[in-house]
Amino acid sequence: MNAGESKTLRPLARTRLLAPLGPLAHLRLLAIAAAFWAGAVTLASGAEANAGGRVVIKDFMFAPVALTVKAGSVVSWTNQDSEPHTVASDAGVFRSGALDTNESFSFKFEKPGTYRFLCSIHPYMVGTITVEP
Repeated sequence: MNAGESKTLRPLARTRLLAPLGPLAHLRLLAIAAAFWAGAVTLASGAEANAGGRVVIKDFMFAPVALTVKAGSVVSWTNQDSEPHTVASDAGVFRSGALDTNESFSFKFEKPGTYRFLCSIHPYMVGTITVEP
C-alpha cells in the first residue's frame, strides 16, 4: 500500500463463507433440515414405535432422521454413500468406526430415553433415536 492510499475493508462475501461446502452441500443441508423437521412432526403426532430399526446413510443424510423403538431393540445404520461416515452418540453411548460403502453398524438400545447421534466426519449430519419402555 502506498502513502495516501487507504485499504478498504469489505465484509466477507457470502459465497466465500459457503464455498468450502460445495454447491450441492447447500441443498443437502436444506434437505437435512427438512427431514429433521418432518421426522420431529411424525414423532410428535404419535407414530408407533418399531420393534427394531434401520437407518440408511445416503446423500449425506440419515434416513429416517428420527426413529422410535422399544427398549431392547437393535438399530442398524448402513452407509449407502460413496464417502465414509460414522455414527456417534453425542453422549458417548455408542460410536462406530468409519463405515465405507455398504458397511453397517448396529447398537442394541436397552434403556429408554432419547439418543442423539451424528456423523463425526460430517457433524451437520444428525439424527435421534427415541427408546420407549
